[in-house]
Amino acid sequence: MTGGHGFLGSFIIERLVQRGLNREDIRIPRSKEIDLRYWENCVKAVKGIDTVIHLAANVGGIGYNLQNPGTLFFDNAIMGMQLMEAARREGVRKFTAVGTVCAYPKYTPVPFREEKLWDGYPEETNAPYGLAKKMLLVQAQSYRSQFGFNAIYLVPVNLYGPRDNFDPERSHVIPALIRKMLDAKTRGANEVEVWGTGEASREFLYVEDAAEAIILATELYDQSDPVNIGTGSEVKIRDLVYLISKLTGFDGKIVWNNTKPDGQPRRMLDTSRAEAKFGFLAKTSLEEGLSKTIEWYANATKRGEVRVKPSARTV
Repeated sequence: MTGGHGFLGSFIIERLVQRGLNREDIRIPRSKEIDLRYWENCVKAVKGIDTVIHLAANVGGIGYNLQNPGTLFFDNAIMGMQLMEAARREGVRKFTAVGTVCAYPKYTPVPFREEKLWDGYPEETNAPYGLAKKMLLVQAQSYRSQFGFNAIYLVPVNLYGPRDNFDPERSHVIPALIRKMLDAKTRGANEVEVWGTGEASREFLYVEDAAEAIILATELYDQSDPVNIGTGSEVKIRDLVYLISKLTGFDGKIVWNNTKPDGQPRRMLDTSRAEAKFGFLAKTSLEEGLSKTIEWYANATKRGEVRVKPSARTV
């Protein structure tokens, strides 16, 4: 499994072990040791492997995407394409490619249905990352057609939960907001600035639900069609911000910086295919998941497991 030491990967590992798989039987290459941008490392990563779950990615929030479009396109495309080719040559039995909701066109009708993936260009701030990941769908489908290679492609929405990336330079909206609210509360600050208007909507999936979906798909799904992974519900960023404010106990002012981009106007998936094909339904409500995430982050910070520096960076 690539990305097995990361946020989502760590939960997948735990669930696999709970299902009876020996931890020693799961190969988890670290990026500092096996850089998947280089062909020989991809060959090494899949040697003797039966199943590959490809999670490794160079990823971040809107600000990071705006600053690094070329790097995000190259890193994510080259890692995925080389790894799948190496897996094909090695005779790997199953390859699960984990894509991104950023692959969808900017103005996809809500709810997003998998057949709409090619109906336009992605939202500009996320396009290089989204298109790089979408190339793995093309590769998976063409390899299945030509070589009979059992590759599947999943499209998860934005994930959140304990162990997420709270680095202000790289984090997505939920960990960024949690950090900002708790930091402001600790410092006694009376306001927090947030990027955009708050009118855009997003769908968020709790990380443990995502881990379960990926394992179910790897075990049970064997078709070329992409599959959405999500909750099938959306929330406006404005409502999300005030909910996190309530749950963190921050009672100061929210300042909306509408000179900054909102990103894609709306995101919500049609998740009926995942339910029909491998029985996945998300179990964790947004408020429950946020509460667990906030509690984890607060406790991890107290234990010194998360480095927290005051930051004026917006989300």
